[in-house]
Amino acid sequence: LTTSVYNTSITPGNLPWNTYNYCNAPHVNPDHYSMPNESDVRLEVVIVAMRHHKRTPDNLFPSERTLNPTAGWDCSSIISQSYAGGTAQIFTRTSTHPLHPFADHIWAGTCDSGQLTREGFDDAIKHGKDFWGVYHEGLGFLEHVNEKEIYIRTSTEPRTHQVAGAILYGMDPDTAGKQWSVHMQPDIIDSLVPNYACPAAGQLRADVQATSSWVEHLVQHEPLQRKLGWTLGTTGLDEWNSWYDHFFDALTSRTCHGHPLPCNGTGACVTQEDAEIVFSIGDWEYNYIFNDSPQAGQYVKLTFGIFFAELAHTLRHKRQKHKLYMYIGHDGSMVRLAAGLGLGSANGLRWPAMGSEIVLEVWHAPYNVFYVRVLHEGSPAPPPLDWIPLREFIQLLEDLVPENLGASCA
Repeated sequence: LTTSVYNTSITPGNLPWNTYNYCNAPHVNPDHYSMPNESDVRLEVVIVAMRHHKRTPDNLFPSERTLNPTAGWDCSSIISQSYAGGTAQIFTRTSTHPLHPFADHIWAGTCDSGQLTREGFDDAIKHGKDFWGVYHEGLGFLEHVNEKEIYIRTSTEPRTHQVAGAILYGMDPDTAGKQWSVHMQPDIIDSLVPNYACPAAGQLRADVQATSSWVEHLVQHEPLQRKLGWTLGTTGLDEWNSWYDHFFDALTSRTCHGHPLPCNGTGACVTQEDAEIVFSIGDWEYNYIFNDSPQAGQYVKLTFGIFFAELAHTLRHKRQKHKLYMYIGHDGSMVRLAAGLGLGSANGLRWPAMGSEIVLEVWHAPYNVFYVRVLHEGSPAPPPLDWIPLREFIQLLEDLVPENLGASCA
């Protein structure tokens, strides 16, 4: 098995810096960044897509409170603001009244589900520092942290907005307290998550989960499924039993924050071995759905075609006013982008880690020729994406956009 990290944001020093770390993915940084092999080239535009950083679980067990430490989860050290400009600077505090009849549906403490934690916030600040260390201090490409040079787009989820703020603060602490517009699309049609309805893609997804490979992997792991169901109260719940996504999320969120694996009231626990099998199954499922299954290519095109088209448009108009375009999304954003670009063609894809990052650098070469260099989790992608003519790269993106996508989705 490939060495992986699921229990700390800091990759142990005895492992390579670019080891897969689900808690905090490797990313571009001054210590390991390398220039292209070409001479006399100048950086023109940088596009970065990334997943938000560490958060609380997004998928809750039916009796979630009993499966957590008594203290629950603590988010009191993050001030989560939400207010209209020119009014009181409202911030939110999460708590559950002790008499609430459904209190057992969520842990004790001060966190909501899917909420950025202090540890994730700190990881995002470090991510911003490293990014600035490469593209300002190293290359002198970015000059100022302002909206003229930097365009940021997020999903509608607050954790993506908070990560944007933390990254900006990591780049320049003087951004603290300053206003900054972050762009979003309406939630119901957001192409970054992606969130738009596409019944044809839904049918393809159903077809994936009806293939013999998918059914066989569920059968193979039935004993684990039964144990998890009995221990965690998920027996008979289709959203937990049709795939391992929910278990993967619930367990990695715990291990990445140093929380114990869950035990129920009888003392039965999810073991470390159980968790490691869940992590491996999660990787297999994500790779199969988005990269390996017969339906994967068309599924990715239908569900992420709009974003591919938007990327192509940005690259065609690369001389616009911004130097850096930053897109902060989710695991579903990153796995589709990686699959579409062919980053899983040789060795498959793993579940996009927290802070997972894909960078597209556009370089100006002699004779007014432009090239794209792709960096995945901080390292140059394999050929041809390590140095591909811009025109060819735009064509690659446009080939991922189904003709008349609106009608194709019907």
